[in-house]
Amino acid sequence: MLCAMSTTEHAFACSCCDGRHDGPPRSYGSPAPVNWKPRYARRRDSELTGDQCVIKGRHFYVHGLIEIPVLDGGDPFSWGVWVSLSEANFARVHDLWEDPAREQEPPYFGWLTTELPVYPESTLLLKTHVRTRAVGLRPLIELEPTDHPLAVEQREGITADRVREFADLLLRG
Repeated sequence: MLCAMSTTEHAFACSCCDGRHDGPPRSYGSPAPVNWKPRYARRRDSELTGDQCVIKGRHFYVHGLIEIPVLDGGDPFSWGVWVSLSEANFARVHDLWEDPAREQEPPYFGWLTTELPVYPESTLLLKTHVRTRAVGLRPLIELEPTDHPLAVEQREGITADRVREFADLLLRG
């Protein structure tokens, strides 16, 4: 599930900041990894925050951004996604979450655990690298270079028309 916003032809109301913005949204996000179930919130060995997730004490996730350059101007387009990490890498990310030194960490390997329905092929379990950034910024998620359309768009960029296509698909069905 991706967060939705109310929209008109030339503006949208953001579900995150409640602000009104011109043009189509430049970001969509998932509130949880694909395998999170609401009943897990009652378990002591499971937790979901806006940044991190643990399921049954065995599955570990971090929330990050796949940024895609918009070739004909403006800020990059971004997908807010969840990536699974090994227990050791998750522990390291968690321990350094508020530490400015986290920017110097090497990237962590992970598997994409967010389905992005605008692509003809599943985005689940694409290989990624998680790059931590400055405290307060979500990690940057880089896809391994493949021929998957999402990986191609991250490498080569998209147009403003493609951003509008995302809005049409996600907000208008």
